[in-house]
Order: sequence, then C-alpha cells, then structure tokens
Amino acid sequence: MTDRKPRVLATRLFPEDVEKRLCAHFDARLNPQDKLYDGPSLARAAEGFDAIMCAAGDAMNAETIAALPGSIRMIATFSVGYEHVDVAAAARRNIVVSNTPDVLTDATADIAMLCLLGAARRAHEGTTMLRSHSWIGWEPRQLMGVHVTGRRLGILGMGRIGQAMADRARGFRMTIHYSNRSRLPAELEKGAVFHADPEDMLPHCDFLSINAPMTPATRKWVNAERIARLPKGAVVVNTARGGVVDDEALIAALKSSHLFAAGLDVYDGEPKIHPGYYDLQNAFLLPHMGSATVDTRNAMGFKALDNLEAFLLRGQAPPDLVKPS
Repeated sequence: MTDRKPRVLATRLFPEDVEKRLCAHFDARLNPQDKLYDGPSLARAAEGFDAIMCAAGDAMNAETIAALPGSIRMIATFSVGYEHVDVAAAARRNIVVSNTPDVLTDATADIAMLCLLGAARRAHEGTTMLRSHSWIGWEPRQLMGVHVTGRRLGILGMGRIGQAMADRARGFRMTIHYSNRSRLPAELEKGAVFHADPEDMLPHCDFLSINAPMTPATRKWVNAERIARLPKGAVVVNTARGGVVDDEALIAALKSSHLFAAGLDVYDGEPKIHPGYYDLQNAFLLPHMGSATVDTRNAMGFKALDNLEAFLLRGQAPPDLVKPS
C-alpha cells in the first residue's frame, strides 16, 4: 500500500482556483507557460502519471493515445465537446474519459446572442470605423443593419444551449423555429415551431443559430444548397462547432449578399481559420469565447476535478463518463 497522491498532468494553464484544488488533491504537474503539447511530447510528458487533464485542441487522437504510457488510467477534458479525444482508442487502452457538461449553457447562449446582434447591427464595421479614426459623424444612411425585434429565429439543435438562446431571443419578441433529433415537451418548447426536417425550417429563418453538436451527420451541414434555402438577407450565427459550417459556401454567400451577415465564435480547424473571413466586413468574428467567464471556466475546471477525484481518489466511475459511440 502507498499513501502517494495520484499524479495528474495538466496540459494547459487552467484557472487559478482550479489549479489550487488540483494541487491540493493530486501530485500535479502544471503548465505555467501554457505551452501547447503536440502528440509525441504529450505522450512523453505523461510518463509516470495516472491521469491527464486536457482541453479542447489537445492532440488526444488515436496515435497519441496509443503512445501514452501504461500508467495513464484517465483523461479528463476541460470541455463539453470531446471530439479532440479519440474515446474508442482510449477504451481500447482501458483509459476512461470524462468531460464537463451542463456548465456552459448561459455563457454560451449569451455569446450566441452577442454574435446575432453584432452581425445584425454591423458592430464590426462600427468599431473599426472608430478605432481607425475614420468616423466623421452621424449620417442618415450610416451602418444601417437588420432589425432583430420581431423577426424569425431558427435554431438547429435545441439542447440546453439552444433552449437558452431561444429564451434570450424571446426577449426580443422573436418567433422561434427549431429542429432537433426529437421534439421537445410543450413546457420546454414554449410555443416554438418544431420542424422534424431541418431543411423545412430554413425558409422560415431570418436568423439561423447553429447549436448542434459536431457529428458525421452535421459535418458541413450549412452548405451552399442549404444556405440558398434561407431568405435573402438572413444572418447565420455559429457558436457550436466550426465544422458544422462549410466555410467556402458561407463566405461565398456573404460576398454575394445572399446573406446579410454572419456572427461566428467557432471555426473549422481553429485556431487557424479560413483566411476568407478576415476581409469580410459583414463577418462578426469572436475567438471561441463562448465559455469565457470566470464563473464558467471555474465550473468547467471543478467538473473536471470532480471526475478525477471520483475515479482516482474514491475508485468510482466519473460522474461525467464519456462512453465510446
């Protein structure tokens, strides 16, 4: 028997309160410089550790997991999404995986509404005008955007975040349409119009908010054909996963003015994003900051620690165990 604390490798610089608790309960190696590990260096760094606390963007693919030392028993990701972790490869190594659901809802819905408003009201152009010292004063036709109040909002993916987005939109008296794998109970639907086929929802969307998870079925779902079904002058918002959008198609629709604007917080291949977005005045862009509040990031970290503590300290299944699909 040994009284040693389980050893946990932290791959990123996590919030201060999270790292304090991590170090209190585990023999932890931190990453104070927040230096990104590639797959081989992560596998080498994990030698002698019991678990890895990682984050979105870490290279926890099949190759990396195959190279992990035999001491690793758990991967706890500081994120709701876990597409960066090859869960099936981990299962083959008897490594359990956990994530941090149910703590990002309000923060991400707030950012979705910010993206919607920022895109509709040409916020990027306005702030650029001020910061470049090119604003010469109010003009009758200056920065005329799209009215939000009373318009139709279509939501692709009516989970917790989609429902929170709908609640915020109701404050603007928007009519809510949604498509989901299954219809919500009436008390959660709150009068929203359900479309079993998301294709049928698109013509009813003055605004389209993407709140669906990244799956093979949703990969590049927002493509040229579906964008063409949106009303001319619609606005597309994505705060879910960048890969749900076909960048080439979205950029073309923004350039042609079929779409009035887009508000994006996530990107396919981030942090590298399609260069075509940079010069688009009608693209309101944020750097994946949906969960970026102190409260939310702490809650994510504490969830990750709840999972690590359950498994490593008490021999229990992590509360947020991710199972292979």
